[in-house]
Amino acid sequence: MTHKKLTVTRLLKALLMMCVILGVPASAQSQKPNILIMVADDLGWADVGYHGGDIDTPSLDRLAQQGVRLNRFYTTPICSPTRAALMTGRDPIRLGVTYGVIFPWDNIGVHPDEHFMPETFQAAGYQTAIIGKWHLGHAQMTYHPNNRGFEHFYGHLHTEVGFYPPFSNQGGKDFQRNGVSIDDQGYETYLLADEVSRYIRERDRDRPFLVYMPFIAPHTPLDAPVELQDKYKDIETDLPMARSRQTDDTRLISRVMLQPSARPMYAAVVDAMDQAIGRVLDTLDQEGISDNTIVLFFSDNGGAAYSYGGANNAPLRGGKGETFEGGIRVTSLMRWPAMLEPGQIFEQIMSVMDVFPTLVDAADVRPGNNFALDGRSMWTALKSGDQVPLEGPLIFGSEIPIYGNFNFAAFNEEWKLVQEVQQEQIAITVTNYLFKISSDPYEHNNLAAVYPDIVENLSKAILNWRALYPINGTRSQLVPPPGWRAPHDWASYPIPLEELQDHGTTGMAPTPTILRVLDWQHGARGRLEYNCSQRWWSYGVCIRE
Repeated sequence: MTHKKLTVTRLLKALLMMCVILGVPASAQSQKPNILIMVADDLGWADVGYHGGDIDTPSLDRLAQQGVRLNRFYTTPICSPTRAALMTGRDPIRLGVTYGVIFPWDNIGVHPDEHFMPETFQAAGYQTAIIGKWHLGHAQMTYHPNNRGFEHFYGHLHTEVGFYPPFSNQGGKDFQRNGVSIDDQGYETYLLADEVSRYIRERDRDRPFLVYMPFIAPHTPLDAPVELQDKYKDIETDLPMARSRQTDDTRLISRVMLQPSARPMYAAVVDAMDQAIGRVLDTLDQEGISDNTIVLFFSDNGGAAYSYGGANNAPLRGGKGETFEGGIRVTSLMRWPAMLEPGQIFEQIMSVMDVFPTLVDAADVRPGNNFALDGRSMWTALKSGDQVPLEGPLIFGSEIPIYGNFNFAAFNEEWKLVQEVQQEQIAITVTNYLFKISSDPYEHNNLAAVYPDIVENLSKAILNWRALYPINGTRSQLVPPPGWRAPHDWASYPIPLEELQDHGTTGMAPTPTILRVLDWQHGARGRLEYNCSQRWWSYGVCIRE
């Protein structure tokens, strides 16, 4: 089913809305919608009820019935870059957050010159809150959510903090409210739902809100209440093949070593997350604000289908960390009863970079971005069915988990190139998979040998894209530098603003001029100058986009 045309029901709804508008004051007519963004962490394509999954997800199924299923919603294949793209509307390749996630021992975050979505909504009068997992920088207060447009932060700076206290990463406590460590007790997923509900109930009712609710569920290490573990102890564990080497190899090794399946615990974690979503949706209903609240849900990447992840992305190929569809095409839903007709299936390509421009368009808010957005607004397409084609190929990449092994994808509405690049010490192996994705969405037929010109063109696009990456961006560095130690409490870890200099440093380059020369000499290897386009390298000049 494709995007529905205007129906009699929709006409009646429009007439009713007009009657209501004519009878209320001007201040109510201009009321902005509330916005609630919920992000799952590693949710599988097949692990929701409305996709035929065997895990109970009545809350997500409810959103699917009452809203729009974003059937071709794409994210990056791993966590931090998806969150960076969501917050900025920009391609994370420019931000230095693409190949790997931000690890606890990393000093990196998103450049303070980048404008974050909540800053735009805060400037428009919105109340702003993040409740959940941040994972976009922690070493300096410039990276902290309270300095990126969020008035309220309740949650964790890192990932993998566990589902029960003490909520720690690398042995250091990681649970805070606005920079102050807290000791709230309970199951983490339910704590987030309680905090979001409290925030909504106690809001300033004269102002709209933007609430960002990034779950740690269903990311490893998995854990769930005993009653949910019991509920899924007999769930089917013989999952379909992922049809990708790294994912399927981990499953094989796990079976050979007689390891128990992660599927039952994973299912319990997903069920708990769905219950938490239901609690928040009920709060919207109880407050009488569901009709004028935009609810957006998506997973930050494809499901972790490897052995200890437990997810299932079938019939999509691959999973988290990979650029087959199972790694980047994710479950996603949008509901706004006042504006969007329920029960639609939206088939146009939409990416996480499109969320920022789409939401400001829907809310009629002026974006405050400093740099050009890479995403595009999909609001007219969602509302009226207009076609909004891609202006160029979407490109994603990852180096997780093996250092020097890259997965890339470049695709448009018709073609998709998946490229695996293995870097050894004195050799590089490149494997190309070309799919006619418009007619082969499950990536069964590799046509790379049949259409070498298309492979060449999309390969060049990937190379040009990679050349934008800051030299000191994230990599797949799974262990800390030798001798690095974690803090006892991550809330005290970020360097305060008053202890930082006012401007970024040029590094080893003694002057900005020498930095520009060094950047030019690096050529396609990557960027020293921030936000530098490759188009004019031959002239030694960086054009900022």
